[in-house]
Amino acid sequence: MTDLNTSHHAKTKKDTEAKQSLDQNLQNRQPVDNQQVSIKSWSQKLLVVILCAASFYGGWKSYESNMVNECTANGGQMVDGQKTMICQRS
Repeated sequence: MTDLNTSHHAKTKKDTEAKQSLDQNLQNRQPVDNQQVSIKSWSQKLLVVILCAASFYGGWKSYESNMVNECTANGGQMVDGQKTMICQRS
């Protein structure tokens, strides 16, 4: 029985040391992991902003194109104003 207790105690001590070593490694790696998550988060946010801006611009140009098509379909002609496009009927 003594041999089993000694063997069990040695195994438990090794497991505890391994766990402490792993915990220490995780604590040492934590700031690096947080920085990587932060960089990933910022890059994702930037990508979302770029995609939103591109979507808005595409929608705006599509709307302008539809207005020009509607104007010409009704016999009008687009005239540039100062800040707006104006449809004039001939």
